[in-house]
Amino acid sequence: MSEVKGYIHSTESFGSVDGPGVRFIIFVSGCPMRCQFCHNPDTWKMQDGELKTTDELLKTALRYKSYWKDKGGITVSGGEPLMQMDFLIDLFKKAKEQGVHTNIDTSGAVFTKEEPFFGKMQELLKYTDMLMLDIKHIDDEQHKILTGQSNKNILEFARYLSDIKKPIWIRHVLVPERSDKDEYLERLHDFIETLDNVERVEVLPYHTLGAYKWKELGYDYKLEGIDPPTQERIENANRILETAKYLK
Repeated sequence: MSEVKGYIHSTESFGSVDGPGVRFIIFVSGCPMRCQFCHNPDTWKMQDGELKTTDELLKTALRYKSYWKDKGGITVSGGEPLMQMDFLIDLFKKAKEQGVHTNIDTSGAVFTKEEPFFGKMQELLKYTDMLMLDIKHIDDEQHKILTGQSNKNILEFARYLSDIKKPIWIRHVLVPERSDKDEYLERLHDFIETLDNVERVEVLPYHTLGAYKWKELGYDYKLEGIDPPTQERIENANRILETAKYLK
């Protein structure tokens, strides 16, 4: 029987911002989106990653299990994890056998109810404790400008996860001149209010720390000249999205 492998960009041993508790983070390679604010454009091409087996990754992760306590575990981020479904299913199935809390950080960009994806998604969710869903923009046309793709299937994914009561955290990158208008934030808030499974909402302020990677890779950085949001705008977004109520 052949070992299941995934294209891996990197790992982080003591992640503290990618899910509850202290976590082992696996960053996979490959992403269908081209977000203008992406700080990891070096994860876009799947084949640029290093092939690693689920067994070797889980073995490495379990070295840190004593630090996880009762809240921590493994988070698979990216790139876009859902592009490598067989890898995820195998990894999380083995992780759950070891009593590990599992989390996926996803844009939902590849979600579809067509087969074979949807059947694999249902299988994966048996071994997935929670997901962090990144909603890049609530407006479909603006989402296309910001990411190169529609958001319709992403919002459908959010509704599906709500229907099956799978816990999620919603993340939203606040980008001046793109996603930080009150109108958009209010629409996002109203959408989130229709979901029954949201445990946390996080505002992630846009930053320019990855801009140098775009230049190194020969890409045209689309947000050149746009500064990170002010503290006032960050607080405004948190107020409109009512992020504080999820922290109680």
